Amino acid sequence: MKITFKILLVAAIVLLTYVCYRSIMGPIEFKAERTSREDAIVERLIDIRKAQIEYKNMHKQHAATFTELITFLKEQKLPFLKKEGVLTDAQLESGMTEAQAVKDGIIKRDTFFMLAQDTIFGKGYNADSIRFVPGFAKEFTMDTASITNAASGYTIKVFEATVDYDTYLGDLDAQQVANMKDVAEKLSRFQGLRVGSLTEVNNYAGNWEN
Repeated sequence: MKITFKILLVAAIVLLTYVCYRSIMGPIEFKAERTSREDAIVERLIDIRKAQIEYKNMHKQHAATFTELITFLKEQKLPFLKKEGVLTDAQLESGMTEAQAVKDGIIKRDTFFMLAQDTIFGKGYNADSIRFVPGFAKEFTMDTASITNAASGYTIKVFEATVDYDTYLGDLDAQQVANMKDVAEKLSRFQGLRVGSLTEVNNYAGNWEN
C-alpha cells in the first residue's frame, strides 16, 4: 500500500512539475515560434508590396491575381540605371551638376532594361514563391479595389495581401491563438498580417508597421 502511495506521489510530482514548466515555457516557446514565422511572412509581404508598386507604375493599376503579378516579374522588363563615378566634393562646391558631369564624360550613367524580378529583387529571385506563405503550401489572399474621395472625387487604386492567424499559427497552441484573435477583435484589427488595404488609403502600409 505504501509503495503504491509513493508511486502515485512521484507521478503527481512529475505531473505538477510538467504543468508548471508548460505554463511558463509554453507562452515563451509560442512567442518565439510566432516571431520566427512572422518575420519570414513580413519579408514576403514586403516583396509583394514592392512588386505591386512597380506593376502599378507600369500598368496604372495593381495586379488582380498572383498569376498576373508573377508573369509581370518574369516577363516584363524595367529600366535599370547603371552608375559609374560620382562627383567629388570639389566638383560639387564648384557648382558642377551631375547632368553636366555626364555630358563632359566625367561620370557615366547608362540605362539598361532588365527583367522586373531582377530589377526589383536582384538576380536569382524565385518569382513563383511570392504567392506562398513561407513554410506553408498555402497562398496569401490578395485583392484590389478603387477608393473614391468623397470631397475631391479623385479615385485611388489600392490593393491588399493578407494571411490570417489560423493559416500560419493554426498548428500551435490553440489558446494562445484564441487570445491573439480576441485582442485583435477588441482593437478592431485584422486577425493576422496584412499589407495595404481595400477600405482606406494607407500608402501600402503593413499592419505590423502601425
